[in-house]
Amino acid sequence: MASRIEFRAGVEDAYDDLFTQTAVAALNELAPLDAERKALMAARLSRRAARVTGRETLDFLDPATHIAGTALTVQQARDGQFAGSAIPHDLERQWIQGTGPAAKPRATLVSSLRNAAYALLSGADGWMFDGEDALGQVSTMSLDNQRNLKLAIHGRQEFLSVAEQVASEMNHWSSGFLERPIVTDWRTQLSFTTKIFRARGLHLDDRHIRHSGGDGLSASLVDAVLYIVNNERALRDAGSSLVLYLPKIQTAEEAAFWNRLLSSLEELRHLPHGAIKTYVLVEQLEASFQLMEIRAALGARFVGFNTGRWDYINSVSDALAWDPTFINPNIDAITMTYGYMRHYEDRVRRAVNTPDALKQYALWQGGMEPNIPVGSAEGVKRGMDRALAGAEREQKAGASGKWVAHWKMVHIVRPVWERVGLANQSGRPFPPLTYGAADAAALTELEGGPRTIRGARDLISVAVQYGNAFEQGMQAAALKPADFFGNDDVLYLMEDMATGEIRLSILWEWLHKGARLTEDDAATGVLEGAPFTEALFNRLLEEEYAKLLAASSKDVHDASKKTTLPVARAIVDTYVRDRVKLPWYIDLLNALIGVEDLGEAKRRIAMLRDEFAKNGRRVTENLDF
Repeated sequence: MASRIEFRAGVEDAYDDLFTQTAVAALNELAPLDAERKALMAARLSRRAARVTGRETLDFLDPATHIAGTALTVQQARDGQFAGSAIPHDLERQWIQGTGPAAKPRATLVSSLRNAAYALLSGADGWMFDGEDALGQVSTMSLDNQRNLKLAIHGRQEFLSVAEQVASEMNHWSSGFLERPIVTDWRTQLSFTTKIFRARGLHLDDRHIRHSGGDGLSASLVDAVLYIVNNERALRDAGSSLVLYLPKIQTAEEAAFWNRLLSSLEELRHLPHGAIKTYVLVEQLEASFQLMEIRAALGARFVGFNTGRWDYINSVSDALAWDPTFINPNIDAITMTYGYMRHYEDRVRRAVNTPDALKQYALWQGGMEPNIPVGSAEGVKRGMDRALAGAEREQKAGASGKWVAHWKMVHIVRPVWERVGLANQSGRPFPPLTYGAADAAALTELEGGPRTIRGARDLISVAVQYGNAFEQGMQAAALKPADFFGNDDVLYLMEDMATGEIRLSILWEWLHKGARLTEDDAATGVLEGAPFTEALFNRLLEEEYAKLLAASSKDVHDASKKTTLPVARAIVDTYVRDRVKLPWYIDLLNALIGVEDLGEAKRRIAMLRDEFAKNGRRVTENLDF
């Protein structure tokens, strides 16, 4: 049979440890499923366009209808009339899950493997090795990530040598900060953490493999195949579960597609149905209207939901881009207890605690802790106090654990759950889910909050910095607004694709909906009640950009100031000012990977913008294939 896929020049040979005969055969076998994935993504854009033209809000599904791709009705899913999954032994206690990639950009193998070593020595109950929002895509990072995972999971000597050195460095830090070592036996410690992989979402194409006709191929399919085919035997031999995090799902129909994809992969590998377990990140507003339906569509492989804060804020903003009355406040005001976020979290915890037909419940993993204990003594204390308060709130609310964005946070936050001692809170009683008009309205409820010049500067500064970091290969980066460079009392926060995206969405809202500022600003002369105008945005962008150019290389790499930083500014400028709101910031960033010429960058930005505005089509294929 002729090959259904093709590789970028040199990639297949350079990564022959990943692209084994078995892996390539699986990619070929499953490639035809991509047609359905593309149809689902077209349907997403169609629904989005209909909301804009029809000025429509989201609503719950008709309970009498069938969930596409399943034999279940919506009402059956809501009533728990489906067989879910028992919680595997190595997921029963997930007090802290760390998140981050197993690779570094443009790094040697030894240096890159340090990421995987820090993760598996961290003491986290689980580590979500990220193939999506926190993994850079420059060069072959997505493949380096897979290679490093394979070396770590298989216990290869290249990884073990790095792990021994990293354990020593971690103990040096902890002996000073925690006054005790955190790794007593590094070899034993490596088996403590449950290994979990987050594949890229259905909305993304792979950068190194495509259909033989030249069309883009699903990054989700590539990620799932490479991770499972290369690691399932080693994981099972070690008594470990096969676990994926599934991001950016919007509907139960999309969840059903994931189920068919993974079932097909299980058949190829002669695995029992449901052997591949899945968490679902609830990152999209539409998903909150279909939580039980998503759980039922994944059936025997579903183990839990995660409340990923940042992507969710962006999705709410995007779903209501047509509504001139929906305007978010400053980004730091949108906490998990704010308006629509509070109701979203409540629906998730009620959904996982609804029993299935076998009287089984699922897990709720709480959201991200972005703080890092690096800064002045006072700054670190305040940051850690906030982190602990957030963890205690989530634990009391019913979460079985939470995420942290840096390994240093594991032993700081984990004691919140250790003190309680419960492995998880599965089955804790909450009121049953209801599906009325008030429930729907609550999921987009705005509350009061400031909209200030300081807030706008924060949004602009970090958005430009994030785009610059992404194009440098750091899709997760420790950042803070330029006004706080050099101030160690203000901590850097881990930012990833999602935090970059929501900043642009809020700026777009403020500009195109005429947001009124809530307080005076002496530096600009703007008064309370003044609108956020294009002239004001242009001025603030110019001022914040000047601060980044003047910053030290510690905060903004000098080498980027004439290469990727101007490109990042151009992306922010176009996304925010353009009347037609682009559906994904990541499309612009991916299209400009490796582009350091500002003229070429602007050409590509215009091409993506025009293609979507005129034809409603996202440009997702790798333009440099």
